[in-house]
Amino acid sequence: MIVNHTPAGWQIIYQQAHGLLATQLGWHWQPFGPTDKWVGLLAAIAQHDDEQPDWNGHYGLTPAGAPANFTMKEFALEQATGVMRAARFQGRWRSLLTSLHMSTLYEELRGQNKQTDAFLDEQQAQQKQWMKELHLTRKETQRYYDLMHWCDRLSLILCRQELPEMGRSLEIYTGQDGQRYDVVRPEPDGPITVQPWPFLANSFTVSVEVSTLEQLQFKDDAELAKALREAPIEQLTWEFRK
Repeated sequence: MIVNHTPAGWQIIYQQAHGLLATQLGWHWQPFGPTDKWVGLLAAIAQHDDEQPDWNGHYGLTPAGAPANFTMKEFALEQATGVMRAARFQGRWRSLLTSLHMSTLYEELRGQNKQTDAFLDEQQAQQKQWMKELHLTRKETQRYYDLMHWCDRLSLILCRQELPEMGRSLEIYTGQDGQRYDVVRPEPDGPITVQPWPFLANSFTVSVEVSTLEQLQFKDDAELAKALREAPIEQLTWEFRK
């Protein structure tokens, strides 16, 4: 979950919903490459945070009983393995992009335990195999993955309420080509722009659903889960304009 504190309590955005927001951003980008590669990229973006494990113990809560933001949780090998397993059913291209994302997120954990190291080794080996079988160079593949990472990053900026204030800019991501992109909101609550503008349309709107909780603390995961099932759902929207 992505958890934001609000004056009224908590704002909860499921990570799967964040994935759909990231896909909306990718859909508005100027398409490149063959159709199968482009659609596979959008599928990888949409499903990169799927396969979340069932709650158990205090998976969903902080020690103080508040909803736990995803950044407070340790690496879940079960979830990462599940994402890769699901990707296999959509083919090698989707699997390759998803595997690159796993390496980007978790390579820094290498050396902590044998199970994680084995998972990371497997990703590197499979990436080489899939690129060879699909007749792709690392440079070609990286261009697509850079966009996946870009969309993930901008979606998180929106979901985590990290848009800069007072017309300041915030770096989204710099890819292998060295091109840096920044997000800017010139006016409070006004349209958002990206510099340089990478999208096909001159303006568009994206959205994500959020659950709002007024209760600040929960005794266990079951109580939090019940509150989330009954919570009112709102839709956050952002307008982008060139």
